[in-house]
Amino acid sequence: MAACIANSRSETSSADPFTLDSSKCQISTRCRTQLCRLNSSNLVSGKTSNWGGKKVSNSSKTILHDEDEDGLWLKIQEEALHDFEQEPILFKYYYSSILSHVSLESALASHLAMKLSNAHIASDALMEVFLSVFHEDHEVRRAISDDLKAVRERDPACISYVHCLLNFKGFLACQAHRVAHKLWSQGRAVIALLIQSRISEVFAVDIHPGAKIGRGILLDHATGIVIGETSVIGDNVTILHNVTLGGTGKVSGDRHPKIGDGVLIGAGTKVLGSIRIGEGAKIGAGSVVLEEVPPRTTAVGNPARLVEGKEKLSYETIAGGSSVDLQQ
Repeated sequence: MAACIANSRSETSSADPFTLDSSKCQISTRCRTQLCRLNSSNLVSGKTSNWGGKKVSNSSKTILHDEDEDGLWLKIQEEALHDFEQEPILFKYYYSSILSHVSLESALASHLAMKLSNAHIASDALMEVFLSVFHEDHEVRRAISDDLKAVRERDPACISYVHCLLNFKGFLACQAHRVAHKLWSQGRAVIALLIQSRISEVFAVDIHPGAKIGRGILLDHATGIVIGETSVIGDNVTILHNVTLGGTGKVSGDRHPKIGDGVLIGAGTKVLGSIRIGEGAKIGAGSVVLEEVPPRTTAVGNPARLVEGKEKLSYETIAGGSSVDLQQ
């Protein structure tokens, strides 16, 4: 990675969908100079950077990326530069959170570790756990990028990729879960459950580490989301706040819902039991779903009923008043 983002940016093709329009983002010479000085003393030399009072090496893991992932990371860095130019008081925060890191995975691991650590769980130890999973699993890395793009594209409240990476707890909870799920699948149940507990405490999102979640996921608002152990969630799914994917309490084993690709689940919905929600289906806010929902249909109510094709539903009925983009 080049020592200065300004140089990297000049080498990026104008066709790159992640390149900022120069008319919208003018990084000042002062900002570029300041960043170059910091990078030349930390990133290029491979020295450790100080974050949260602890020193963590940015070069401890070498993670290979494809061109698309590198383009996204460059975009995030440019957005960070633009933000601290607008709010200079945030320079130290953006530097320690984004600009001191050599990759999206390093920045995310650091940020999650800071969020989920406490007096008895060291942030540097958590960061090593997160980085280890990111390093060894390309699918997790790909899912991180796809989730970032999903939030940016489908949530009008998301103003930038860096905004999502630093501030959207639904995104952060989902990425921490991906690490917990990887550890769970490796038989490391103790640490997986510990991470689950910290996610629940910090983000108010409770996802069992056994749950399988696809890519392009948007957990909008996210507060109060509960996802059970044997749940399976497909790609490009949108789930709003206070949604439960739970069991009925009558069975053990495979007891949680299976959510198809492209499903939208409105706020406050409860989907209970080992039932399938078909691809492209929409569940209205506040519904209680106890039976399977066919693909590309809409279900609302308690208990949920299918809505005929000619029956129109309001925006608020489907999403529960959220700003989420329903055009998936």
